[in-house]
Amino acid sequence: MAAGRTRVQYDCTKCVAFCCSIYERVEVTARDVKRLAAHFGLTPEVAEKRFTVHRFGGRILRRKKDPFFGKSCKFLHPETRGCTIYEGRPQACREYPGKSRCGYYDVLQFEREIQNDPTIVPIVRLTFKKQLRDAAR
Repeated sequence: MAAGRTRVQYDCTKCVAFCCSIYERVEVTARDVKRLAAHFGLTPEVAEKRFTVHRFGGRILRRKKDPFFGKSCKFLHPETRGCTIYEGRPQACREYPGKSRCGYYDVLQFEREIQNDPTIVPIVRLTFKKQLRDAAR
């Protein structure tokens, strides 16, 4: 391990891909579109149209139905829970979680240990306080 690097304390291959499922918006840059285009042998224009949508004030990855969380990233394999475009994935995915720990992985491991069931999948949903306040009005 290189000096100054912190060892990660999560294993994405043992997770159910919370990060690919609960985030409704994975922003995609022009560079990400070019990377997707190269991965699939397409033009950037075709890749942008096929794999992204414009929502939430920006360009984001398309989503699809998901057996655990309702919807997930278009590129998440529904059974293996792995990324089907790992080498072509957007920068946001490459950098996630950006820390030595992943809170979702910690929750998954905690619940599996507490429940004594390695197959349990806790359902996690992001809710923003502003949305809660606005809904209460």
